[in-house]
Amino acid sequence: MTVTTAPEAALGVLPRADGSAKYSHAGYTVTASVNGPIEAQRRDEHPYEAHVDVIVRPAAGVGGTRERHLESILQSSLTQIVLVKNFPRSLVQIVLQVEDAPENDYVNTKLVQASLNFAIMPALFQTSVLALLSAGVPMRATATATAVAIVSRDGTKTSVVDPSPRDVEIARSVHVLAFTSHDELLLAESEGDFTVQEWNHVYETAKDVCCRPVPTKEGMEMILDDEHTNGPDLRHFLRSTMENKVASDLHWK
Repeated sequence: MTVTTAPEAALGVLPRADGSAKYSHAGYTVTASVNGPIEAQRRDEHPYEAHVDVIVRPAAGVGGTRERHLESILQSSLTQIVLVKNFPRSLVQIVLQVEDAPENDYVNTKLVQASLNFAIMPALFQTSVLALLSAGVPMRATATATAVAIVSRDGTKTSVVDPSPRDVEIARSVHVLAFTSHDELLLAESEGDFTVQEWNHVYETAKDVCCRPVPTKEGMEMILDDEHTNGPDLRHFLRSTMENKVASDLHWK
């Protein structure tokens, strides 16, 4: 299956939600809706902050323990960037629908519910952030996420950004990291066997993808494709997506 190398996103795709986004990257397509802050049920009520509720729906079938595991990871991470203390006794609900997933050419089945869904976690996280921005939910920072796999090829260990299902299957270890717009590590999930040196390499690789600075010259931004070839520039992608949305909304003025 051919997957696009550059991420694509659209905001405001669901008119009846407070905010929504559709994100496609590395063969995964996810649509998210955000509603809130709204009144929370008594069981979810917190006297001093809002409750962030994340619901993940698979591309096929009914969600199970894998989706509940993803929801807990996303909820913990997103709660750290949403200004929850501004909205006590409230609820911010995020619903994520997986629409498409890449095929494994060696198995010939869609990985709609992979073992721990490490490859899809960045797409779910990125769609959530875009939907929160679309809904205008106050956040202390934006964030970007990526997946890195350590794969042994011809006796040499190499790192693969945005690994395919086949790469995840044969990888010695798979890592998902997210960074805020302040270059702070927000999320770090790992699976497999790896050394401290490999982890440090994964950290630097993921940070380059998520926190790559845009070089400037005389007050103007420049994009130099030759300087970085290790994955997409997610920070610039997030910024340009929001700029295009704002320009489109204000076009009539």
